[in-house]
Amino acid sequence: MPTCQNCHNKWSWKQTVKKLRHLNNEMFCPYCGEKQYRSNKSKNIIPFIVPIMSLPVFIKFFFDVPIVILFSLFPLLVVIIIFILFPFSIKLSNEKEIPF
Repeated sequence: MPTCQNCHNKWSWKQTVKKLRHLNNEMFCPYCGEKQYRSNKSKNIIPFIVPIMSLPVFIKFFFDVPIVILFSLFPLLVVIIIFILFPFSIKLSNEKEIPF
């Protein structure tokens, strides 16, 4: 879970998911109210998430699985990745980092 770089309080899972809904880089700490930014290291996790999301396509390619089952896997993967795994990968910074 992210930890505020100003007050060093660890955010809860629920607070993190709430902050991710806005899809912008700025997040305000629920404890001290200071502006926090997602670090570049945290943003670099996204390219590794995309192949996991395309897993049903690879399953269909290698195995004879009905398409209905594969389509039902997509929402399940989205929920697992976005709501369960992604909040644990968020790291915060006090300053807005320039992407490299």
